[in-house]
Amino acid sequence: MCGLAGIARLDGQDLGPEFDALLSDFADLLHHRGPDERELLRSGPVGLAFTRLSLVNPQDGTQPLVSDDGNLVLIANGEVYNHKELAAGLPSDVRLKTGSDCEVLLYLYRQHGLDFLRDVRGMFAIILWDRARGQLVLARDRFGIKPLYYHRTDERIVLSSEIKGLFADPATPRRFAWDEALAVPAVVAAPRFSADQMCTWFEGVESVPAATVLRVDLSGGRTTEHRYWELPTEADESTSAEGFVERYGDLLEASIRDCATADTELGLFLSGGIDSSIVLALARTQVKEIHTFTALTGGTRANGDAEYAGWLSRLWGVHNHQVLFEPALTPTPEEWRRLVWLTESPMVGPEVYYKHELHRFARQARPELRGMLLGAASDEFNGGYSHGKGDDWAAFLAGLGGMSRTTRLDRLPGLRYWWGEGEAFLSDDALGSLGPGRGSDVYASYVLSEYRKVQQYNVWHEDRTAAGSGVEARVPFLDHRIVELTSSIPERLRPRLLWDKRILRDAVGSRVPRRIAERPKVPFFYGSGTHHAYGMLVRLMNANGRELVERALAAPGADAYLDADRIRRRLSDFAEGRSDSPSVELLMRIVNMGLLAEMATSAPRLESMDAGTVRSELPLQSDPVADTQRLFEPGRSHDLDAVPVSAKGLLLLSHASGDWYLVNDGQIEFVLEPGSPIVRVLQRIDGTSTLAAVLSKAGVELKAVEESLETLVDQRLVLFAV
Repeated sequence: MCGLAGIARLDGQDLGPEFDALLSDFADLLHHRGPDERELLRSGPVGLAFTRLSLVNPQDGTQPLVSDDGNLVLIANGEVYNHKELAAGLPSDVRLKTGSDCEVLLYLYRQHGLDFLRDVRGMFAIILWDRARGQLVLARDRFGIKPLYYHRTDERIVLSSEIKGLFADPATPRRFAWDEALAVPAVVAAPRFSADQMCTWFEGVESVPAATVLRVDLSGGRTTEHRYWELPTEADESTSAEGFVERYGDLLEASIRDCATADTELGLFLSGGIDSSIVLALARTQVKEIHTFTALTGGTRANGDAEYAGWLSRLWGVHNHQVLFEPALTPTPEEWRRLVWLTESPMVGPEVYYKHELHRFARQARPELRGMLLGAASDEFNGGYSHGKGDDWAAFLAGLGGMSRTTRLDRLPGLRYWWGEGEAFLSDDALGSLGPGRGSDVYASYVLSEYRKVQQYNVWHEDRTAAGSGVEARVPFLDHRIVELTSSIPERLRPRLLWDKRILRDAVGSRVPRRIAERPKVPFFYGSGTHHAYGMLVRLMNANGRELVERALAAPGADAYLDADRIRRRLSDFAEGRSDSPSVELLMRIVNMGLLAEMATSAPRLESMDAGTVRSELPLQSDPVADTQRLFEPGRSHDLDAVPVSAKGLLLLSHASGDWYLVNDGQIEFVLEPGSPIVRVLQRIDGTSTLAAVLSKAGVELKAVEESLETLVDQRLVLFAV
């Protein structure tokens, strides 16, 4: 991973020495992406800044890279995994001068022009200056894993791996794009397919599209766009289900082998699910010593991730660091502002926070670590979300059909009334297709939507959270050959191969323990542990007199879009520390927008912002569930030594019918049957007796009331003190 930045004149003029300070500023702003080395170049109309993180050939990979005739100059961020194979196919008179995996790109461009990335496997963002033609060539990998942004005027174009780099140039606007940001379906969790264009969140900032080469003429700025890859639309009817499974396993093994190649230490984020586990299974045979890192949160403890990760690491004898996120943990407002500015996205929530902190811990615990293997982006193309959206494949497709219709109705709002209350009389064909070549294939449209979502959210935050600690994130599941394979599965085989990630489970079943291969998908922090993560967000927004909320409301443009009074009232509605409402996350995204709008005007330096204390590791003896019982659920109903306490305002009232009513602040919460064991227990809670004593007085066994007590605790009607 590296930091790229540059500026080029588009009016035929040269850059003068007055731009040297700007180039140096670029390098300073991107230092976290490449702390090992920095290089600046200013020549003619082009200036380049490069900061390097060394993973391959640390001693001999300095950039810019220059072709043997001096006509081509290149800086690149990322990895070309098949560089040796590509180099072997170059003309016989080409002699590579370095061991850099990116040098081959110079000669591929000279040989093939704009088609030079057709056979390249890897993740990359590229700035190439073609001196002879007076052109700038910009390109990104097929999934946009590595970022590259730009702002242009009639006179010049400015480029950077991160948006904050563009703000070093006074010509770049510093305004948050409220209209565009609020219209992104993912921001408000709308049941829609992803938008065609990626939102950069800031006015005047554009992103080089994934799988695309842009060629910019430096004498006038004329720009051509060349798309070198598309998601396949043709089904492969010649391959059996077993053939798909076999090919998938072979391709995944090859991809993991590519991603696990480095001349420096690699780590791995281990969740205990099938995705990260298969990456570990194959990488550990190639990497001499690999350390794995697991987020130990209330959510991962409840959903089993921490337990499975610990079990698997002990089984295979690999290092597993369980990084502890205590229940009361709350980042400070300044720490959160820094994270939002680092990621440059309002989509910062618990997942992004946990991953950022994992990277920080990993880099402190293993100072020589430079790369992190991830199991990310498997679900999107392997049918990973199918099982959670219906009881079978037909129900899953029906759900996708509803999303497809809603998405298309957004484009044709006049037809929305036909799908109001009652039965519609129009066919879905009246709404047109979602994209070229998709037709009525709703699953293909869904995959295209996931392709866009991966760029807008997944690879965006994976890149930034890793880059903030000088680490490169590597994603084996985003090998284009794998995605091409799953996209070409014909409709008749999709229920067999894509329901609940069957193609992956069957392909790797012999390489991981069965309990891992068949483990159901669980969300990272949603589900039974959601209240831990949302409680953190509520405490964060309330901290320091609601500092973040008030800063967001005062940000440029916020008054035109945000209802300040309603935001304040809604935050007051959230129960302190234990809200399960999705509105918590939506409100956090609104606050993040305001923070970005505020910070864009001042463009703070990351190094001047407090990142907080690095998380600690919990030394586990055996089982993270048992070892952290008291920590995450102090005094839950199975803790007989804890003291149950009724919530303030809770009353147990009897009725002439014999029923009992549990009332909280005047609101009936539960109707309880006469003689119910939980009634006898509630009658004996006095705020001083332990649960064991209360049960004894009531003459009730714990198992008879455990489920009821858990429900009351979840709703904070009964609390426990240790």
